[in-house]
Amino acid sequence: MDISIVIPLYNEEESLPELADWIREVMNNHNFSYEIIMIDDGSKDRSWQVIQELQRSNSNIKGIKFRRNYGKSAALYTGFDLVKGDVVITMDADLQDSPDEIPGLYKMIQENGYDLVSGWKKKRKDPVLTKNLPSKFYNWTARIITGIKIHDMNCGLKAYRKNVVKSIEVYGEMHRYIPVLAKWAGYNNIGEKVVEHSERKYGVTKFGVERFIRGPLDLLSVIFISRFVKRPMHFFGVLGIIMIIVGLAAAIYLGVEKIIQLKAGIVGNLITNSPYFYIALTSMIIGAQFFLAGFLGELISRSSTDRNKYQIDEKTF
Repeated sequence: MDISIVIPLYNEEESLPELADWIREVMNNHNFSYEIIMIDDGSKDRSWQVIQELQRSNSNIKGIKFRRNYGKSAALYTGFDLVKGDVVITMDADLQDSPDEIPGLYKMIQENGYDLVSGWKKKRKDPVLTKNLPSKFYNWTARIITGIKIHDMNCGLKAYRKNVVKSIEVYGEMHRYIPVLAKWAGYNNIGEKVVEHSERKYGVTKFGVERFIRGPLDLLSVIFISRFVKRPMHFFGVLGIIMIIVGLAAAIYLGVEKIIQLKAGIVGNLITNSPYFYIALTSMIIGAQFFLAGFLGELISRSSTDRNKYQIDEKTF
């Protein structure tokens, strides 16, 4: 199979028929063998009924319905688990991503040798204050921290080699930083393509102001997980050593000072009256706690078996 198209969706009943027809036209015009995997993330409208109707008229469409809303990362993870195409395309269901971009993305993967190609919505049709400016800030920050030189980390329109999506684990809110996950999985040939971005035709956006908080927190999480998930002691152990060294240095200072005073016959203050005593005690306790966190992290690292299990209500295949 040439292409698998993964489409997470939530309350998009109006746009699905037009999107499915548009994709089929593009696929047929370029003689691609393909599948469309639509993941209904607990929609409250008729999205699932629409998917079932579309599947009856187009056998290339597959549908999955979550029992409740888990989020975009869960939908992508479930879709990635099922894909069979050599190239995997992800896109949103709101018609803001153009299926006409698929052949160009496919070519960049198959002919130009990229592992992952991210769309770049260079001319966005979104509100400036609530979407464009925050997006530019987060992408600038992500480029600085991760070293991945793409302009639109969170663009829903992306293309991957199949082995890329089979090698990464997307959960929580990590869909925003899939290129980072891919890079840390060893896929360094990451590119971008300027893509057309359209105004939303139906419905309303599903993302609120909470993304302003989640964005930077997710970036910190994915960097920590990517670097230290299999060696948490390297992170917590270093912090523990630093804190213990600070505590020991303060304790040694107090001890030496007290010995000098006793030899000189000076009746000094009690050690417990010195602020350095509490600095030493607190630092060593915190250092020990960091070490404990590191050991516990080593024990539970990558051992959560239920992290990516979701309740699927129905399937159309």
